[in-house]
Amino acid sequence: MLQKGDKAPDFTLSATPERTVTLSNLRGKNVILAFYPADWSPVCSDQMTLYNEMSRYFEKYNAELLGISVDGAWCHKTFAKARQLNFDLLSDFEPKGAVSERYGVYEKGISQRALFVIDANGIIQWSYLSPIGENPGADGILNALENLKSN
Repeated sequence: MLQKGDKAPDFTLSATPERTVTLSNLRGKNVILAFYPADWSPVCSDQMTLYNEMSRYFEKYNAELLGISVDGAWCHKTFAKARQLNFDLLSDFEPKGAVSERYGVYEKGISQRALFVIDANGIIQWSYLSPIGENPGADGILNALENLKSN
């Protein structure tokens, strides 16, 4: 798994069936990558809903939140609509898990539950691998963003 100080690998992934997001296009902003195993699972649903509720706090730190799993763009679109999510869920579907693998968080056909905070220059400033069955919450993300602000 990539660690603090590593350059965040660039990627372009589908945010919807019609639109993609490229990480390097977000330079100048802090970025939170929330890798998760699957749409619709109870822990993932709770985690993404929590991050949706925290989005206004993330915005105070000039941070863009992106969820990433190996689910397809259509599945993400339906999941985001059902959960009323206001941030992009990116599809690491084809080739399956390629981005998750580059970040060191792909195992047994799914993205692990992992978090990365990337600074405005594209450098990872914090990473965390959570047990797959546990919601890691938002405290670590907020602490990492606060550390970026004070630097």
